[in-house]
Amino acid sequence: MTTTTAETAADGADRAQDTFEAAFAQGDDTVFRQLYDEWGTLVHTVARRALGDEFEAQDVTQQVFVAAWRGRAGFRPERGNARAWLLGITRHKIADALAARTRRTKLVAAASQTAPQELVTLPDGLLAQQAVDRIVIQHELDRLSAEQRKVLRLAYYSDLTQTQIAQRTGLPLGTVKSHVRRGLHVLRDSLAPNLR
Repeated sequence: MTTTTAETAADGADRAQDTFEAAFAQGDDTVFRQLYDEWGTLVHTVARRALGDEFEAQDVTQQVFVAAWRGRAGFRPERGNARAWLLGITRHKIADALAARTRRTKLVAAASQTAPQELVTLPDGLLAQQAVDRIVIQHELDRLSAEQRKVLRLAYYSDLTQTQIAQRTGLPLGTVKSHVRRGLHVLRDSLAPNLR
């Protein structure tokens, strides 16, 4: 039985794909760069269309490839190719970004309802108050333990859930919850005199 040129080419492509996927799973950063070069534009385009915001799309694209690199041991070629795997991660990261956007919108709405009227009507005053608030909060954050500070920054500045923080830091979920709770109590107690 003779093989055709097309069959030989297909076999060669399959072997090349198998080698590529095995090297990626083992942590070959050159292969990771190839993966980004091949699928980065697609991931960004999908994120941009779903989110409607260039900066958020760039952030999601970065998150997708960071998650792919960190989770490369979980890549299973028998379940689908690298493109399908990356698009699955992309869908999850888009959902996370939309959820974070919703949380931010609710926080802004709540803050604008409870803010003193003079801060709402005076943009310059609002900016000055925000700058002071940031300095005070940063000072109080610096007084926390390194782990509490890291967890709170990931929760509030990176807008990660406690589960995501546990995954990113390698800390147990219960420890993350304790750090958030204790850190917020310390901040509340130390900031309370400034809020009176």
